[in-house]
Amino acid sequence: MSQDQEIDKSIRLMAQRAKKAARSLVSLPTETKNSLLRQMAVALEEKRQFIQQQNRKDLTAGQEKGLSAAMLDRLELSDKVMDSMIGGLLEVAALPDPVGEIMNLRKRPNGLMVGRMRVPLGVIGMIYESRPNVTVDAAALCLKAGNAIILRGGSEAIHSNLALAEVLQGVLASFEIDSAAIQVVPVTDRAAVKVLLAQDEFIDLIIPRGGEGLIRFVSETSRIPVLKHYKGVCHIFVDRSGDLDKATPIILNSKTQRPGVCNALEGLLIHRDIAAGYLPVIAEALRSAGVELRGCPESVALISTIKPALASDWGTEFLDLTLCVKVVASLDEAMTYIAEYGSQHTEVIITEDYSNAQRFLASVDASAVMVNASTRFNDGGQLGLGAEIGISTTKLHAYGPMGLSELTTRKFIIYGAGQVRS
Repeated sequence: MSQDQEIDKSIRLMAQRAKKAARSLVSLPTETKNSLLRQMAVALEEKRQFIQQQNRKDLTAGQEKGLSAAMLDRLELSDKVMDSMIGGLLEVAALPDPVGEIMNLRKRPNGLMVGRMRVPLGVIGMIYESRPNVTVDAAALCLKAGNAIILRGGSEAIHSNLALAEVLQGVLASFEIDSAAIQVVPVTDRAAVKVLLAQDEFIDLIIPRGGEGLIRFVSETSRIPVLKHYKGVCHIFVDRSGDLDKATPIILNSKTQRPGVCNALEGLLIHRDIAAGYLPVIAEALRSAGVELRGCPESVALISTIKPALASDWGTEFLDLTLCVKVVASLDEAMTYIAEYGSQHTEVIITEDYSNAQRFLASVDASAVMVNASTRFNDGGQLGLGAEIGISTTKLHAYGPMGLSELTTRKFIIYGAGQVRS
């Protein structure tokens, strides 16, 4: 048997086992799931030394391959990261269980009681890069929502991911629950990803997390529905009625708190009526924070330190201390610009005009649309979900941060008393 055939057989078997395991999770009581998660937290603490030992193998290999300091930092399972994973398991255990929730129960004229019940999606495939802590975070959320999960991390984290899976599977086994509910693809060959994406008979949803290249590859290759966001090109529009004392800290927080994340600010739009007075203020504040500004001709004419933007700069996710600035004539021009260059991630208006705020909220198409708040709030924890498995900028079936509810779907349930259709 060739290597490709072996990979095909192995991944298909993993998917089949996950499908079987998922059926056993559907009716798992909430307290059992919570006990599992709490015991997983205990097991991570008990196996901390083993996990970090395996992680050091990945770090050593990464150094030999010349991975950047930033990549190695994301790869490392430091004590701080381990503590965060352990805390995350306990946080998910404390969240309300969405499975089994019945909504919109109503009585039909023929006496039938019709409602909708939240149920697990089934089997989730997760494809991600670098951070091995995603293995635990994703497994915890999927387990709480009653889903089995197959995890395919980056090759640079293979020893870490397999060690984490071994610990989590050991806890499942101690509860006499099928360990195939949490599986890590054990091979680094990229052919495994293509095989995984072809298992539409067994896997219900694929969630990719990583760079735009990875996500586009998954979206173009998969035969399974994919929840994704390609990039986060987030904007703030400062309306002419905006409170400028609010605007400056909001803009600075959005851009400089963590410039390398998907909900960081990448484009600043300023109404022409206030540009001459406000642009020098915000440009100096951003320059002092180390931000390079690239702007339209009108903004460059107002501020000499703003570099002329290239055509390729508009709509770019810089993930760095670089920001595009554009002067616009109206709310409509701002919304037109966002429609052309935004990525349906996060959009903000700073305004004291209620009508403009409502128009912006209703008309702008993004997973989160905000008034007078930092783009950085588009995060599952910040929005009250407790935790998230990712952010979707697609609309089927989730839009925005994905928490426990977004890892379920709803089926119709009907209570009858002998009714037949005439």
